[in-house]
Amino acid sequence: MDEDLFPGFSTSRISVAADAALHVRTGGEGPPLLLVHGHPQTHAIWHKVAPRLARHFTLVLADLRGYGDSSKPQGDADHANYSKRTMAQDLLTLMQTLGHRKFSVLAHDRGARVAHRLAMDHPDAVRRLVLLDVAPTLAMYEQTSQDFATAYWHWFFLIQPQPLPERLIAADPAAYVRDVMGRRSAGLAPFDARALAEYMRCLALPGAAHGICEDYRASAGIDLQHEREDRAAGRKLLMPVLALWGEQGVVYRCFEPLEEWQKLADDVRGRPLPCGHYIAEEAPALLLEQVLPFLQGESQA
Repeated sequence: MDEDLFPGFSTSRISVAADAALHVRTGGEGPPLLLVHGHPQTHAIWHKVAPRLARHFTLVLADLRGYGDSSKPQGDADHANYSKRTMAQDLLTLMQTLGHRKFSVLAHDRGARVAHRLAMDHPDAVRRLVLLDVAPTLAMYEQTSQDFATAYWHWFFLIQPQPLPERLIAADPAAYVRDVMGRRSAGLAPFDARALAEYMRCLALPGAAHGICEDYRASAGIDLQHEREDRAAGRKLLMPVLALWGEQGVVYRCFEPLEEWQKLADDVRGRPLPCGHYIAEEAPALLLEQVLPFLQGESQA
């Protein structure tokens, strides 16, 4: 099933840390481009855009630690081994292992939070950065409203101490995927049945419920500490940044994503697209129209 989503691509498992190996799919030719998924998904989110991107780039599609078929280590007491800093180091090690010292990144949702940290911590490695349907984590927590908390209830459910959220997710992983993804603006209609089955399969794997919870626990603690340190030091993203978001999504309704990213980068542009949260699956053609010129270094309107 998964092979059908990415014909012509190859898969591998690459060790990136003492406690983690990442499941990786590669294909295409040209400059390297790392694609990073969000929650509760896997690298399968890119199946509608990968064929076109592969004409121009050497693609690396990775499952984050805790997700997909990548390692799902037990979380540390302070959740540091699921911090975005640690997850970013995973991706840097992955790309270096594959021979890519400098690369661009296209990332969605949780993956965009990892990409933010990767670009902040390792600016010499990231050529261009595309962030899909997120505002910075610190900004979103500091500006949390009742509207946001109601719509993004999972942010506050997943950070509860274990084993409560893990137990509830593991009781019916497929229902969790359907409920989290299906209650967004577009429902489940945009998703290929094979991709949806892949998300459900992976969330049912041992340790997956714990992995996604640790990701969110880290974002509510150690990740905020790291972003506050950046702000105090005046650190900014040094590479060109493109932020895109769904005009029917919660991020656009509750925040000003472009304004927030402009606080963290001098060379940043962005716009909404006429879709919801899952841009790569809801509006793949529109996404490609925006990201291809940007990633290839052309000017954006």
